Amino acid sequence: MQFAVDQQPYLQGYLAVDSLWLYRTNGNTLGGGEGDAFWELVQKGAQVAAAKDNVELTYAADDEPASQAELMRDAIRQKVDGIAVTLAKPTAMAGPVAEARAAGIPVIGLNSGIDEWKSAGLLEYFGQDESVAGRAVGDKLDDLRAKHALCVIHERGNVALEARCAGVKKAFGGETENLYVDGTDMDAVTATVGARLTQNPDIDEVVMNGAQFALAAVKSVDQSRSKAHVATFDLNKDLVKAVQDGDVQFAVDQQPYLQGYLAVDSLWLYRTNGNTLGGGEAPVLTGPAFVTKANVASVANFADNGTR
Repeated sequence: MQFAVDQQPYLQGYLAVDSLWLYRTNGNTLGGGEGDAFWELVQKGAQVAAAKDNVELTYAADDEPASQAELMRDAIRQKVDGIAVTLAKPTAMAGPVAEARAAGIPVIGLNSGIDEWKSAGLLEYFGQDESVAGRAVGDKLDDLRAKHALCVIHERGNVALEARCAGVKKAFGGETENLYVDGTDMDAVTATVGARLTQNPDIDEVVMNGAQFALAAVKSVDQSRSKAHVATFDLNKDLVKAVQDGDVQFAVDQQPYLQGYLAVDSLWLYRTNGNTLGGGEAPVLTGPAFVTKANVASVANFADNGTR
């Protein structure tokens, strides 16, 4: 016999029960820095998985690519059992990922890097296909009969954010323009978006790339007296309320809590039983899913708990 294809029945049984637990406790479904609010949800999911699996979790973050790479090298020097990393800046992380592999440390990816994770040598990937998510938003804008979209990017060079806006532009039948803002300064975000809306009153849709940025854009619309609507990728408790109140048309949920949870749980499964979600060949998608005024009630309770 030359080879066998393993569908990992142990993993199927484990996920069958674990996914039901996730759905009942947090409303998460499988298949379905961006800012502190987003990564707080990732961290909460990781902490819950670490507690369940009885493993020690160290969470480290930095906005600068070079500093991110050094954090990963610190983990390698500490001889950790596994590393979960985001590939928002894939070039900066290529060296550390290779060093971890050489040291025999398994590395998995989450949130950013869906086009790079396999070539980088990562075992698994958890997140959404940002290009697909962007195109879905473009289609949604067509359904809403929008004509001119402003897609706001708050971090230059972030491959996920760029892919989203490119996807919007590809699918949307109207006009799409990108606007770059300083995501570390929320007042500047509000002012820059507001200034663009004042300059071009034809803009009727503002697409943001994070919950807190969407709330800033709501202020921009009010202050500029624009008639534009606001939509966004990602959500949190405050954004859920904004959808309920009609201040934000819709949000695209990629379930960051689930990404953090799966990142830790998958490393535990790999270490204890050699399992890989997706078989190491396909990403595990956690989004996109639209949250609108019609269905926001289904996630509101979980958002109140600070996990959606």
